Amino acid sequence: MKDQQLMWNESSRETLLESPIFSVRSIHRHSSDGREGDFICLDAPDWVTVVPLLSGDQGCDQGPQFIMVEQFRHGSGKVTFEFPAGTIDPGEDPQRAAERELLEETGYTAGSLIPLGNVSPNPAFMNNRVHVFLANDLIWHKEQELDENEQIHTHLEPVDRVRQQMGTGAYDNGVMVIALQFFSRYKEKLGADRIRTGE
Repeated sequence: MKDQQLMWNESSRETLLESPIFSVRSIHRHSSDGREGDFICLDAPDWVTVVPLLSGDQGCDQGPQFIMVEQFRHGSGKVTFEFPAGTIDPGEDPQRAAERELLEETGYTAGSLIPLGNVSPNPAFMNNRVHVFLANDLIWHKEQELDENEQIHTHLEPVDRVRQQMGTGAYDNGVMVIALQFFSRYKEKLGADRIRTGE
């Protein structure tokens, strides 16, 4: 098969750095045509992103709204608007991680949590995946339970505004763009299914 010709086989790996959020590995690989080289890989845990949706029948005067979190990001040095998200703990199920992050960052629990998909955020040098869930039937449960160095404000943002702003200004987190695309595809399919079944 043609794709097998593109594979590079690993012969060895070396750890260059261990950090609390990822490890840096140097991996030696060989191509099918005889080339070889050392390549850097970030060995990182999987992430989870939750799209919390308050529907119009939950008392939202402005129609459907997302619960967004506002926080400072040390990589970009900027404050961002994002969906609740975080790292999946070792051995933790992605859905359980989604429930935990939603509750910790917003104080809400979800009556239903729908997996929308998972994808590699940057396969060029990262080996992890981000799992995206839609949280429906939201109920406020308790105050936030944030990590020691987290400062997070929650906001209700109309779905249409988030769609218009995503990828610009404070909405420039690439993983959030991925999550919104998964959400949009799910809603489009849901609408198409309802048309076909006459609901």
